[in-house]
Amino acid sequence: MSINAIAKRYAKALVQIGSESGAVDQYNADLGRFSALLTENRELAQVFSNPAYGIESKTEIMKELVSRSQVSPIVSNLLMLLLERGRLAALPLIAESYGAMADELSGVIRPTLTSGLPLDAAQIEEIKATLAKSTGKKVELKVEVDPSLIGGVITKIGGKVFDGSVRTQLARIQDTLQKG
Repeated sequence: MSINAIAKRYAKALVQIGSESGAVDQYNADLGRFSALLTENRELAQVFSNPAYGIESKTEIMKELVSRSQVSPIVSNLLMLLLERGRLAALPLIAESYGAMADELSGVIRPTLTSGLPLDAAQIEEIKATLAKSTGKKVELKVEVDPSLIGGVITKIGGKVFDGSVRTQLARIQDTLQKG
């Protein structure tokens, strides 16, 4: 079974538990925090992946980390289960899958808006309102600036890209002119 399939299974189970207990957002935050901890701290990740350390040592380290990071008991149990089954390396994918499933459950989309020039707050709010109206979902917009776009915007929502940049429009005009 692929690591993506494994991650989705764990994430789906945790989303179901979270939705039953009303803790979907808390579990999302806990997974994100702990995943970032392992991703940012290479030495710690190496300890957990090193077979020279016994499961007892790894369990004690995990218990200490869990108590310091104050994750919920359910997420703590998941982390211990992943450790026991040697699947702790899948935690970043589990957190990512969980976040996507939690957003879908809560009706949230997280598009990325890339513009050629910095946008002011009013423009950003107008774009958010338009996206919310067209999708019927709550919008958590990530805004980036890429001067190479010259002008206009590119919006990425999930796997879809809406490209209204001047750079792309100029490329289309050039292509049309070359084809005759």
